[in-house]
Amino acid sequence: MVLAALLCGLLFGLGLAVSGMVNPAKVLAFLDVAGEWDPSLALVMAGALVPAAVAYRWLPGWRARPLFDPAYHLPTASAVDRPLVAGAVLFGAGWGLVGLCPGPAIAGLAYGRSESLIFFAAMALGIGLSRLTAGGAGRPAATETG
Repeated sequence: MVLAALLCGLLFGLGLAVSGMVNPAKVLAFLDVAGEWDPSLALVMAGALVPAAVAYRWLPGWRARPLFDPAYHLPTASAVDRPLVAGAVLFGAGWGLVGLCPGPAIAGLAYGRSESLIFFAAMALGIGLSRLTAGGAGRPAATETG
């Protein structure tokens, strides 16, 4: 199971690197719709979202259980609440200001990108502070099995 997770992570990181998402300038050019807009990131997003949506919707009905786990772990929360909106705003603001999000920042560490190292250190600090101040409330939400 660990080998499968490692291979999936490596494939994901390779996709981020090949698509240019580890380069903050590429991401910021996509977000600059009033300037020199680079639409190529939309193709990267579609290339990831379409198969993920199909798998999320139909895979649990097609296979009784995942290959390497006794059950699927699907999110059960459906409410749009204050923590969700606050998290989305923080994520979007960080992505727009810096041009990185967690996946590409971690993949960028393999290239020795200083931006990725700074982002990763700040992200780790923020996660740690969040968990300290929230009394553990920063942990992932419970998931449904079955």
